[in-house]
Amino acid sequence: MTPEPQFNETYNRIRSGGAGFIEMPRGLIAVSGKEAVQFLDGMITNDVKTLEDGSQMLAAFPNAQGRLLAVVRVLRQGDRFLIETEEATREKVFQSLFRFTFAGDFFVEDLNEQYRFYEVFGSEGSPPYEGGVAAFRGRGGSLLISVPVDERDKFRESFASVGAVEITDDLYETLRIESGIPKYGVDMDETTIVPELGLEGMISYTKGCYVGQEIIARIHFRGHVAKQLTGLMSEPEAVATGFLPGAQLKSIDDKNAGRVTSVAFSPKLGRTIALGYVRYDFLDEGTELLVAGQELTVKKLPFFE
Repeated sequence: MTPEPQFNETYNRIRSGGAGFIEMPRGLIAVSGKEAVQFLDGMITNDVKTLEDGSQMLAAFPNAQGRLLAVVRVLRQGDRFLIETEEATREKVFQSLFRFTFAGDFFVEDLNEQYRFYEVFGSEGSPPYEGGVAAFRGRGGSLLISVPVDERDKFRESFASVGAVEITDDLYETLRIESGIPKYGVDMDETTIVPELGLEGMISYTKGCYVGQEIIARIHFRGHVAKQLTGLMSEPEAVATGFLPGAQLKSIDDKNAGRVTSVAFSPKLGRTIALGYVRYDFLDEGTELLVAGQELTVKKLPFFE
């Protein structure tokens, strides 16, 4: 379905260089103490030891079977590490960390009630607002800013002063899919094996042991995952009536090729686009697949920066 004119106007403003923002429920957790690095290294997929002060990294919390508990961003601020995650996984991450606090010299604090979170899209993503505890870089060029609760109005006023627009939920969904940002409970969950997300720079294969490391490493060193999250795009002028979340993907010769998870219409591309899991044999960009008898092609993520 083609978006409404107001949707298109806001979308075009963002995709042509303007900025847009949306308040998002998220989670923010702090880990600090002398053994914080060693502790976190044993819990997440990336190598915390390599993280310099002021830098951040993408990582995942896996379970013992290498399946996904949460995708997080970790920001180092001196001896403190800030962990940002989706609201759907906040409590899970906090409990995974907090239950070990008696076992070492580190502290875990849930900061969620102190901040509100805004995701920013557009080239003006370096905001005039200078408060907040942290800004986390997202996929596809988005920026997630944590704002103290009592500075919400200041944040909004600072963005409005440069012509930034507020993003609706529908528009956010389009921008999210274009940017290749998976959503927990929609594009990933506890049945997802961490490498299936295909998120670059999320896993260290050299740092040593952590929860689920054996299975994740085995997949990597055998060569590839069985399926991976990727982009999908309808053919030009196609009316993508069967291109829906949950739809099964087929190869041209009628083999099972995967499934669709999220779908939106991209005004910039003029096509229906989606996120979905595609089997390894069909992952090459440009591969033609079928959904409900209609043709579509595989596209590497993000669709564009």
